[in-house]
Amino acid sequence: MDLKSKHKVESAFNMASMTDIVFLLLIFFMLTASFVTPSGLPVNLPSAAGSSIVMQKNTISITADLRYYLNDREVSLNTLERELSALVGTEEGSVSLHVDGSVDTEYSMRVAGIAAKLKQKTTFVVKPN
Repeated sequence: MDLKSKHKVESAFNMASMTDIVFLLLIFFMLTASFVTPSGLPVNLPSAAGSSIVMQKNTISITADLRYYLNDREVSLNTLERELSALVGTEEGSVSLHVDGSVDTEYSMRVAGIAAKLKQKTTFVVKPN
């Protein structure tokens, strides 16, 4: 009498799906590793004689009686844009804005708008608490 079953159980494990998963993980990690760039390395940068980066630092002051000063020289609001443009030219730079605490925000925003029009970064100077 033959007592063998009709359904044979194979003892071998199919590794095809496991290798697919391993290759997908490998591709994923290889792609994401290329997006990460190290950014904290100490590098000694070279200097160049023909550098065109010039950060100009100009100050505009507005007093409590609405008098405007460009680098300690009094100017009117109407001529401020022309004077600042002649001073900075086409270079990008920064303007420090010293405004008295009693001056309305409208006046300081006009001056900041003039500076932004001339591609100048505006910094409002305040005293710490």
